[in-house]
Amino acid sequence: MTPDMTEILEKVRGMAGQILDHAGMQLVHVEVQREPGGLILRLYIDKDGGVTLDDCAHASRQISARLDVDDPIEDRYTLEVSSPGLDRPLITEIDFTRFAGRSIRLSTRVPLDGRRHFQGRLDGLVEGSVRMTLEGGRQVEIPRDQVARARLEVEI
Repeated sequence: MTPDMTEILEKVRGMAGQILDHAGMQLVHVEVQREPGGLILRLYIDKDGGVTLDDCAHASRQISARLDVDDPIEDRYTLEVSSPGLDRPLITEIDFTRFAGRSIRLSTRVPLDGRRHFQGRLDGLVEGSVRMTLEGGRQVEIPRDQVARARLEVEI
C-alpha cells in the first residue's frame, strides 16, 4: 500500500469512526482494493447484538455524505459498508479480548516454532501477545506485532 493510500485510510478511519460512534456502532476494519471498475472502499461495522441491513444502509448514507464533503480519495471509488460476518477478522486488541473462548485461525508474518498457521481456541491477549490453546491442548503465545491475519472460525 502506498503512503498516500495509508494516509487516506487513516482519514477515512477517523471520519467513519466518529460517525459510527455517534450511531452506537464501531468500525471494525477499513480496506481499499483496486478492481477493474476502480477502487473499492470497504468498511466493516459492528455493534452489540450485530448489525442489520438497515444499520449498514444508514451508516453508508452518513459516511458517503461525509466523504463527498471531505473528498479524501481523488480516484473513482465505490463505498461498501457491511457486517464483518461470522468469520470476522480480529484486528484490534479489543477483538482479541472480546472473543476469548472462541475458535480462531491465525497466520503470522514470519514462522514461529517452524510454522505460520495456527488454529485453536483464543484465550485472550496477555502482555501484548495473543494466547491460544491449539488442538491437542498445547498453549502458544504469539506476539501481537507478528500476527498477519486472524479470523474467527464459524462455529455451528
